[in-house]
Amino acid sequence: MYLVYFLVSLLASVIGGICGIGGGVIIKPVLDATGTMSVASVSFLSGCTVLSMSLISVFRNQKSNKGIVDLKSCTPLAIGAVIGGLFGKVIFDFLLQLFENQNHLGAVQAALLILVTFGTLLYSLNAKKIKTKKIESAAISIIIGFGLGTISSFLGIGGGPINLTVLFFFFSMTTKKAAANSLYIIMFSQLSSFIQSVLKGNIPEISFIVLGLMVFAGVVGGMIGGHVNKKISDNVVDKLFIGLMVVIIGINIFNMVKFLVI
Repeated sequence: MYLVYFLVSLLASVIGGICGIGGGVIIKPVLDATGTMSVASVSFLSGCTVLSMSLISVFRNQKSNKGIVDLKSCTPLAIGAVIGGLFGKVIFDFLLQLFENQNHLGAVQAALLILVTFGTLLYSLNAKKIKTKKIESAAISIIIGFGLGTISSFLGIGGGPINLTVLFFFFSMTTKKAAANSLYIIMFSQLSSFIQSVLKGNIPEISFIVLGLMVFAGVVGGMIGGHVNKKISDNVVDKLFIGLMVVIIGINIFNMVKFLVI
């Protein structure tokens, strides 16, 4: 299964680097579908992979394309995402203790992912008809970031699809600019979640070989995805994103049914 974990993480990170979705929204449901690890282990490994991918992507963006990250708008979002990331992890740990069967928590995560992904898909399909806004208040940005961080940390997905929709609607960003800024927010939210897990000792039972493979895949995938993103148009990125949302909805429907039946 080592090769499967590596390839899933690599492909997810490449797509995440292209679209700015982090990759966790692919890794989490796909690994859940394999049934080879617990819900907690998948969430932690997905978060670590997304963190490594976002770190390398943000570094490359700042080095080769300065100015694409809107620090004025996205730093308050990132601050809110950090706080939300901590809160989302608390909710996850609480529900993990509450549910006697981890699969029931997995079903809750799958159901929420379906709702989030479907909402994102609807927005993407109707984006041209929707009038966007330009939020300038740091306080409002922090509140929005808190919501993003909470959801992404609880689901263990990085929050990419939600981030993109928020950046499109509330900040009127273009596709590629939103992708770069989404990864900037993801980096902070996942870093806070990881640090909290380490400090509280809430690291689930995992294989460090698998962890190493997935983190390495995240780094390589982030580099490849960032390179491809520069070569293709916004229109191609949009089509890839919409197609991906459809696939993810299907996988999560399968996972929700599987977790409820088990």
